[in-house]
Amino acid sequence: MISIRIMNNNTVIANYFRWVARYGMALLSVFIFFFSLFSGARIYGGGIQGAFLNSHNALPWLMLFLYLLLAWEWELIGGTIIIIIGLSLFYFFNLQGQRFFIEAFILTLLIIILGVFFLVSWYLRTHSRELFK
Repeated sequence: MISIRIMNNNTVIANYFRWVARYGMALLSVFIFFFSLFSGARIYGGGIQGAFLNSHNALPWLMLFLYLLLAWEWELIGGTIIIIIGLSLFYFFNLQGQRFFIEAFILTLLIIILGVFFLVSWYLRTHSRELFK
């Protein structure tokens, strides 16, 4: 009886991690995509035409959204890819060269944390029965 309650608690905790990872990554990737799309549009004349000409800067962030869709279905594979992408971005934005921006640090750290949340959710769902035998 007690192990059933603990398993249900693990499911609730796994649902929490899944929910935060899914919707947090969705908000983050959509926000960053539109920010990167429109932030450089002024250089190309502004408006929709400028955003279209600046779309090459937004494509990497669109890929992050596609990795989110992968993690939405397969948490282990998608979460691992998101962590690898987050670590790569962390290196590129924070450790390469002599520049350090706290915004880039927070952004890349959030990507890594949300990827870890996908893995924690997967682990709690797949191993909860093994933990309480």
